[in-house]
Amino acid sequence: MTATPDTIVLVHGFWVTPRSWENWITHYEKKGFRVLAPGYPGFDVEVEALNADPAIIEKLTAHEIIDHLVGVVSALPTAPIIMGHSAGGAFTQVLIDRGLGASAVALNSAPTEGVKVTPLSQVRSTFPVLKSPANRHKAVPLTLEQWTYAFTNTFTAEESQRLYERYAIPAAGGILWDSVLANFIPGPQDIAVDYHNASRAPLLFISGSEDHIMPPSVQRSNAKHYKADTITEIKEYPGYAHLLPAQQGWEDIADYALEWALRHAR
Repeated sequence: MTATPDTIVLVHGFWVTPRSWENWITHYEKKGFRVLAPGYPGFDVEVEALNADPAIIEKLTAHEIIDHLVGVVSALPTAPIIMGHSAGGAFTQVLIDRGLGASAVALNSAPTEGVKVTPLSQVRSTFPVLKSPANRHKAVPLTLEQWTYAFTNTFTAEESQRLYERYAIPAAGGILWDSVLANFIPGPQDIAVDYHNASRAPLLFISGSEDHIMPPSVQRSNAKHYKADTITEIKEYPGYAHLLPAQQGWEDIADYALEWALRHAR
């Protein structure tokens, strides 16, 4: 008999830190779960410190992030539920492809290698990084206007600014550039999975209909790439933007994600 997972691992995306999961951490802890929200290597400082000195972000690689997350999850005594947002959704897919986790949820997920759908809103959202190859060696921040378009386009101006000041940090330009080039560079890439892996944990994609940076079409395409006889489902929430974990009504989404993950946990 399989034990019910008692631990939830929350994986954040780019331009934010584990602080972006603060509401979900408290919510799940109140339900009796142990909740871990590991930061990327070097992210063991606050948002304000990373904004003041983003040097650690400049050197960050996807390989280092994945190795760190694998270490965190592998050290747990029982298989956890893994949930990832944005780039964290892509990292979550890599983790379950490597045999980790009892079940997984990817929210407004970035794509894994081979998913070539690139909506215009996504191009505009990532343009601050991709406009110059020189940004491959930089930590690239977003302005409030850019943040609002990419993350909080359905939020009030006041709430968007509050969350920008509380959550936003620069992103590693090198990782974003490498992910764009992944479909054109021969050989295996860091953010790649075996779409025919029949032994991976069940996976739910959650999408916000108004997400600019990772629109639902990206998740639909990502889900269709999975060819193995494994559970892969999609749930779309009308009216939600990219920063879905902090948008009004997030509690219902968090509860649905947890219920689904528990029901399908292997």
